[in-house]
Amino acid sequence: MSVVIVDDTPTTLELMRAFVFRLEGREPVTFTDPGSGLAWCLENDPDLIIVDYMMPNIDGLEFIRQIRREPRHDSLPILMVTADHEKNVRYAALNEGATDFLNKPVDRMEFLARAKNMLALRRTQQALAERASSLAEAVKRAVEEIHDREHETIVRLARAAECRDPETGAHILRMAHYAQLIAARLGLAPEFQEMLVRAAPMHDVGKLGTPDLILLKPGRHTPEEFEVMKQHTLIGYEILRESSSPVVQLAASIALRHHEKFDGTGYPRGLAGATIPIEGRIVAVADVFDALTSERPYKKAWTFEAAQVYLRENRGRHFDPLCVDAFLDVWERVLAISRRFRDEEESVSV
Repeated sequence: MSVVIVDDTPTTLELMRAFVFRLEGREPVTFTDPGSGLAWCLENDPDLIIVDYMMPNIDGLEFIRQIRREPRHDSLPILMVTADHEKNVRYAALNEGATDFLNKPVDRMEFLARAKNMLALRRTQQALAERASSLAEAVKRAVEEIHDREHETIVRLARAAECRDPETGAHILRMAHYAQLIAARLGLAPEFQEMLVRAAPMHDVGKLGTPDLILLKPGRHTPEEFEVMKQHTLIGYEILRESSSPVVQLAASIALRHHEKFDGTGYPRGLAGATIPIEGRIVAVADVFDALTSERPYKKAWTFEAAQVYLRENRGRHFDPLCVDAFLDVWERVLAISRRFRDEEESVSV
């Protein structure tokens, strides 16, 4: 453990240096120039600083003040050397962050006792910091494991819903990453983006409750059948809404609102504009685009250019204009996602 001594009087400096050698395993680092001592301390991590009050250019108070400005030195033990009668100086030093004091002339026994106490304090601080870091890392690993298990459950449940639908497993991967692209372009928080890419695959989980005769019908639905089909948004919401997980709560919102339209003509609530939560507006663009550009038993895949035209034509009607613009602004990344998650690559995880 390093002990820094800063004192412009060479004899006093040598005396304290000799005292430090009596502390086993301690390395004294000495300076007669306070400026040099301050620069060294700011660039390194001493375990104890002993500084005289009366010094030229930079006195002990200013020395402590500048040390404490460095965040990593906010709890570093500092002993100031002063005359016992200098009460006002001591009060000022305490205000600046001095930990304790040594009286002039420096007494060997007092020096050793106070230095040992300060170094013991430093060891305790370091042990607590290491323990806190270890606990933080353990908590981080535990949370990541929970998130991974949660995510696996979400993806498997989403794929269970997709198995009842002509869509493919790759669809949920592409549209989730398209949604993340839009959120990033809109400047939404990274935490929200991460939640969105995990939650978006659950958008159609309500199809688990849709009758096969309607869900798998190759042609157009009758008005009555379409009313039943629309219920998958409410079913998905009911499946997910009571979860304590923020990701699953977001998935519930997406399941309920991804078929709402910006002009208010969507379902199930007929919400319009900003009354549709942003996650619903984002997933609407991502989901429709991938559905258009994917081949299904009942239709050929649209070209990407044709799907682009559709998005532009429906800005302000079906889609939030800001979400459409954000999606088209990162077109090269859209194409990269499409290439990454091809229909045959269903084993790739989100």
